[in-house]
Amino acid sequence: MTKQASSERQYIASLQPQTQVDAVFRIADRQLRSNRQGNPYLLLQLQDRSGVISAMRWNADEKLADRFPKGAFVKVQGMTQLHNGNMQIIVNQMQYVDADQVAIEEFDALDRGQVKAHWETLCKLVETFADPTVSAICQEILADEPTRKLLQIAPAGTKTHHAYPGGLLEHIVSLMQLCEFASSHYTHVDRDLLMAAALVHDLGKIQELSFENELNYTDAGQLLGHLVQGVVMLESFAKRLRDKGQTINAQKLLRLEHIVVSHHGTLEHGSPKVPMTLEALVFHYLDEMDAKLNTATELISQDRSSDPWTPFHPTLSRRLYKASLDRQSNE
Repeated sequence: MTKQASSERQYIASLQPQTQVDAVFRIADRQLRSNRQGNPYLLLQLQDRSGVISAMRWNADEKLADRFPKGAFVKVQGMTQLHNGNMQIIVNQMQYVDADQVAIEEFDALDRGQVKAHWETLCKLVETFADPTVSAICQEILADEPTRKLLQIAPAGTKTHHAYPGGLLEHIVSLMQLCEFASSHYTHVDRDLLMAAALVHDLGKIQELSFENELNYTDAGQLLGHLVQGVVMLESFAKRLRDKGQTINAQKLLRLEHIVVSHHGTLEHGSPKVPMTLEALVFHYLDEMDAKLNTATELISQDRSSDPWTPFHPTLSRRLYKASLDRQSNE
């Protein structure tokens, strides 16, 4: 029987610099590394429902690392410090904790209230589709129980944008609303096709990623990737509809699949094809904007240093000025 959550728990999001830590975390990742002098240390990614934090245990070895696998719970005693604007823990002591001794809700990062609201918004937007092929495909996706379950809990990635439980659904809804606005401005763009792309473009991620326990890539995800997997899933849903007697417009399905395979924008970024329709062009830029803005917002909000600039971020290829987010939070 699991323990009840404690109101006095030290959550990662509330940790301040130079604070003594004595709390239980889940190990999201762990790697045995060596410093410049060749001395081994254990680099941990610790997680609770409020976030993830890096932690280092000096003077480690393989025997110690093997005692603390990914997904395990560990009681950590140590001290927080800032490093390049990011909080981290220098670990003094570590103790393995059995899963039945923790309050599992302390490690559940899924905001179920937000998920419910996002799902209701998504369903209402799909109901507005007039195109019979686009509407049928999207309705079939939402009605499929395994797909529906995974869409509501999946992250949109492992490290970059919306990389948290429920992040994929948040990204889908945000994009669909952006697509609706864009189609009202660019009236020559196919509204339903553009909005449906928001739902299906990352559909393959529910097969690419393994996230119900520790976050990782599946074998199929590593070998195929979510763009290919997404097209295969679309073909499967279309076949299911045809088997039910539903007429599927082959051209509309093809154009939707093209958005899936081209939405990364360039061959260098993993798209086997570049966007070659108006809807694919618009969608690529909206997807890029939503992903990059989420990454930037997370970077600024997680930076605890007093420096008005964040550290350099390799994905964004820049530092960010934090004043705009600070001003927004103070309003």
